Amino acid sequence: MKEQYIGDLVFNEKDIAHGVNLVASKLNSVFAEKELVVITVVPGGMLFCADLVRALTPDIKMDYISCPHTPGDKTNDSEIIYHQNIPIKGENVLLVDDAIESGGTMKRLASHIYDNFNPLSLSIATLLVKPGRVHIPFEQFYGYRMEEDELLVGYGLPWKDKLRNTPFISKLNLGN
Repeated sequence: MKEQYIGDLVFNEKDIAHGVNLVASKLNSVFAEKELVVITVVPGGMLFCADLVRALTPDIKMDYISCPHTPGDKTNDSEIIYHQNIPIKGENVLLVDDAIESGGTMKRLASHIYDNFNPLSLSIATLLVKPGRVHIPFEQFYGYRMEEDELLVGYGLPWKDKLRNTPFISKLNLGN
């Protein structure tokens, strides 16, 4: 059933691994002698974060945050759920998600963390970013910049809350 939604391949597993390594290399350079608190945006960022943290060399602590939304929704006003299991005041914080699509949700999450918890620094890491995203005023590390705003599925990116566990990323096929 899920195959009907999987369209043209965008990133295979090797491409994804390369993107993860690009992001990890940048982060390892910037945070070489520092400790990081990695906050995963769940559920979308779980796969990318798992791969990313295995490639990071700085000492890390991990936590998670959630803000349910519809992919591409620039006006997401759903509740942000963050329990702050690890104190982040005065810490270098890295928010990790699979992609920045419209950017609305990531902008809200980053602002929420920065405005309410006083981290020393706040950065964002994603596998990919799309061109039509809103401006997010925090340093961003990403593997790939997309040329188009097409809906994508796989490797954390869902369609109707499914397809996240597809090991590659493809265009969404709605049978047009």
